[in-house]
Amino acid sequence: MADGIVLEEVELRLGMKEFRFDCVVPAGAVTAITGPSGSGKSTLLNLVAGFEAPDRGRILIAGGDVTKKHPSERPVSLVFQDNNLFAHLDLATNVGLGISPSLKLSGSDRATISQALERVGLGGFEKRMPGTLSGGERQRAAFARALVRRKPVLLMDEPFAALDPGLRLSMANLLIDLHRETGNTVLVVTHDPDEVGRLADQAIFIDHGRILLQAPAEEFLSQRDIPALAEFLSG
Repeated sequence: MADGIVLEEVELRLGMKEFRFDCVVPAGAVTAITGPSGSGKSTLLNLVAGFEAPDRGRILIAGGDVTKKHPSERPVSLVFQDNNLFAHLDLATNVGLGISPSLKLSGSDRATISQALERVGLGGFEKRMPGTLSGGERQRAAFARALVRRKPVLLMDEPFAALDPGLRLSMANLLIDLHRETGNTVLVVTHDPDEVGRLADQAIFIDHGRILLQAPAEEFLSQRDIPALAEFLSG
């Protein structure tokens, strides 16, 4: 199986900050990206998504070089902490944007949307407006939109951070279930060591724009030799 994501000697300067990432993320795994605030977690995700362009190096996804490709041309779906639903559009339309940004949707597309909403526990919510939903329901709708895109890579930037502990656990379980079904490659930014243990097959620790450790989750969580990581894990 081709590697899911490769960052090959990627370098980027943003203002006074410099980032250098060199790593291979295996296909079909859930990889957590952790580290202190401002360390470069979201920057790594933005490079993979195409929202930032490296000054040097290459980015490959599923064996293809995407370094110069626009975000819309990359085989990725995104779920953010802010679920990015359009308040003036109902849920079916919001989810439909994942299939067609122009919203030219066939009957088959609409059936796919309804199935995705059903899968995330929002069956019958097609005509509901985002403002009438709870935070957890809005995040479920964002998951549904990612599902209909059917891309091999899912990028998630602290998708559960704004939820209360009970909802965080529920959404984490949903992610695990969906991953079992799709087998896609997942990169998820998190500040929570418990989420690393619950969700991830492996984890990456970033500090000051560098990857200090990439390891299987169990080994990662037992690591105490790196002071910044030990501080993060003791939280």
